[in-house]
Amino acid sequence: MTATAAIAATPVVAQGAKPIPIMAPSPWPAPQLASDGRLGHCRIGDGPAVCVVLHEWLGDHVNWEPVLPYVDLARHSLVFMDLRGYGWSRGMSGSYTLDEAVADVLRTADGLSTARFHLVGHSMSGLVAQKIALQAPGRVQSVTLFSPVPPTGFRADEAAMKALNAVIDEDEAAARAITARTSSRYGAGWLQRKLAIARGAATLEAMRGYLKMFTSSAITGETHGLAAPLHVVNGGLDIVFYRGDPSRNAFALAYPRVTFETIEDAGHYSMLETPVRVASIIEKQVAAAG
Repeated sequence: MTATAAIAATPVVAQGAKPIPIMAPSPWPAPQLASDGRLGHCRIGDGPAVCVVLHEWLGDHVNWEPVLPYVDLARHSLVFMDLRGYGWSRGMSGSYTLDEAVADVLRTADGLSTARFHLVGHSMSGLVAQKIALQAPGRVQSVTLFSPVPPTGFRADEAAMKALNAVIDEDEAAARAITARTSSRYGAGWLQRKLAIARGAATLEAMRGYLKMFTSSAITGETHGLAAPLHVVNGGLDIVFYRGDPSRNAFALAYPRVTFETIEDAGHYSMLETPVRVASIIEKQVAAAG
C-alpha cells in the first residue's frame, strides 16, 4: 500500500475529538429470542434447502459465525437454534432432557412453517439430532454431525464426571478441556476466544442440565430404520473418544448406512478451525440428499 493510499484509508477525526470505533455489522440479522415455547433462533439465507443448525455444550450459535461467509445462501437457508439456557434462549429454563430438546426443535420448526429440513449437529447436539431424525422421519431430509456424541451417549466414570463438572465453574479446567480437544495445537489467542464463547454461551443451570443429558442418555429402539442419510464428521486432532473406533463402531452398529469423514486438520471445533471445509461438507450432504 502506498503512503497516499494508507492516508486515504484512515478515518478522518477532527482535532481534539475522540475516534469513533468502527464496528463490524452483526452476522445475525434479526435474531428472535425464545418465546411462546419456541427456541431463540435466526434464519440466514433465502435458499430452498433449509438446514436446522444446532450447537455444542461449550458454545451457542456464535461457534458457527466463521462458516457463514462460505455457504451459498441463494441455495440454502440456515436456521440456527439455541437450546434452552443458551444464546437467544438464555432466558428459557427447563428440565434439559433429550426429549425436551427434541420437542423444542420440532416446535420451533413448526412455528417457522418448516415442514422438512436438513439437520446439522455438533457434539452434544449430535445426540439431539439423531433422536429428532428417528422421531420425525418424514421431516428430516439428511443429518450431518460434527464431532457428535455417539448414540450410546458420552459414558463418563466418576473421575471424568468430576472433570466435566469442573469445566462449568473453573476457567482453568475449561481451558484444559478445550486444549485437549485440539491436541494442544493452538496459541493463547485461540484459547481466549474459545473460552469467551463458552462463558458467554449459557447459564450454569443449563450447562449442568445438558451435561447430565448427554452423559446419561442413549439412543435406543429402531435405529436401523433411520430413513435420512447420516454423515458423521470427526476431527483428526480431537480426543480419542470422538475420533476413535468405539465411537465409529457405535454409529455403525446403530445405523448401518452411516458414512464417515475425517477433517485431519481440525479438532473438536471444526466450524471454528476449518470453516470453509465445514461449509463445503454441509452443502455436499444437502445436495446428495436431494
